[in-house]
Amino acid sequence: MELPEGMECQVRPRSGLALNYGITLPNSPGTIDPDYRGEVKIIIQNLGSEQVTLIRGERVAQLVFSLFQSPEVAEVEELSNTDRGESGFGSTGTG
Repeated sequence: MELPEGMECQVRPRSGLALNYGITLPNSPGTIDPDYRGEVKIIIQNLGSEQVTLIRGERVAQLVFSLFQSPEVAEVEELSNTDRGESGFGSTGTG
């Protein structure tokens, strides 16, 4: 795979993977950066106790392509204030 500059690809499991086989992709979503060159591979985890056999060509993952930007990041002494402030997990929309 070779992506154009400014594009990334996410590898995600198909919904039937867990439903039909009890397996998943633990590194989901997996990100493929534009500077990667080569074959796309996935890690599959069996969540059950039974052995699972996949048939060559079976659809177990899907690719989602998107454009992205890499902003310049600068270290600052102090952050600007917002109503939310440092409230983290579970605080969206509670202010």
